[in-house]
Amino acid sequence: MHRAAVIGSVALTMLGAVLFGPGQAQQPQLFEQPLSRDHYIPRLGDIMGAMQLRHFKLWFAGKLGNWELASYELAQMRSSFDDAATLYPGIPVADMTMMAEPVGWIGDAIKKKDVAAFTSAFEGMTAACNACHHSIGRGFLVIQVPTSSPFSNQSFAPGTP
Repeated sequence: MHRAAVIGSVALTMLGAVLFGPGQAQQPQLFEQPLSRDHYIPRLGDIMGAMQLRHFKLWFAGKLGNWELASYELAQMRSSFDDAATLYPGIPVADMTMMAEPVGWIGDAIKKKDVAAFTSAFEGMTAACNACHHSIGRGFLVIQVPTSSPFSNQSFAPGTP
């Protein structure tokens, strides 16, 4: 297949998944077995990739005091933790207990609208992510507190249109 056709096929697959959701625009992966259209199960790496984006968005929302967005992103992260534990019970990452306390601290800081407590709790959660990666032999996956935004199309400040 011509390189441009491969790139176009991948782009259309990704666009279809974003617009229509899982199962409605799926095409076989280039180097993997095709997924079932009836029972889509995201790969653990995909769940964690989404988690990394949520980690980033949570940071900027909290640092800028957009507590509604921070609360939303934290809820999405909790949901992703649950998905990973439910869908992949046979792997060590399914034991997400090391994340519970730091996530709870972040939730408390969001409720109190306390930027200093949020910053400390976020750093604790980030350290817990890295400890989990290290414990499962994936220490090369190092997460850090974000330093800049790749999302020029989203404002993280509260009350902006």
